[in-house]
Amino acid sequence: MASSSSSPEEQYGNEATDNYETTCWGCGLRVMLPSCASVFKCGWCGAITDHNKKKHDEKCFGWRVLRDRCFLSVVMVFMFFVILGGVWAIYPVVFSVSLLWGIFHSIITTILSIATISFFSLAAFRCAGTPPNILWGSYPTVGKGDLDNYRFCHYCLKPKSPRAHHCRSCGKCILDMDHHCPFIGNCVGAANHYSFICFIISAVLSTNYVSIMAVYSSWHMWPPLSHTLGRLKGITGRDVAWRIMNEIFIAFLSSL
Repeated sequence: MASSSSSPEEQYGNEATDNYETTCWGCGLRVMLPSCASVFKCGWCGAITDHNKKKHDEKCFGWRVLRDRCFLSVVMVFMFFVILGGVWAIYPVVFSVSLLWGIFHSIITTILSIATISFFSLAAFRCAGTPPNILWGSYPTVGKGDLDNYRFCHYCLKPKSPRAHHCRSCGKCILDMDHHCPFIGNCVGAANHYSFICFIISAVLSTNYVSIMAVYSSWHMWPPLSHTLGRLKGITGRDVAWRIMNEIFIAFLSSL
């Protein structure tokens, strides 16, 4: 019974056919890789190459920009509405109680309003942070380990650092990207993460303050309303709503 065996030359030839030669995008050096290795890290510069990574079509980029602008406009209008509406509706009641009480709450409102609007503007209109520009592409330029764990962005067509991520809504790579927030129309990254957190804190404090002051003002306006409700027993329908709104308006004018 004969047994078949291959020579060392044939085995070397089979192994050679299973390998392929490619070029590192970071330093330009040629490397020999197995056919199954679609992702590899360059031994010289440390750049990571992924042949399976393909650029996706960005047909929805315009829609994302329009969506972010709409959300941004709604948030800004709402903030100014709460600030101006609260000053117009609540503070006449507060000043009618005490002058010092009204001045104190005016100072609190000014501080919260300026802080909320300032942090919101920094988070929304400030660049979230872009990866550093580095030299790449050729061996004499790129030193050993200069691109360690860097990947190539197929959208920006340049290297991105290990902590960077490409945002399709912003159309660029963001350093230390946390997420893309449509309500500020911007990403939350290395440059505006602090401003975004401060905006959230100031917005929560402002919302609680507005709620407390609304309850406080309603409590001072309640005696005429409770008297009106006592006189409206047995009456239903549109007249009840109209009389309640009329009493609220009269109570507000009387507080002036």
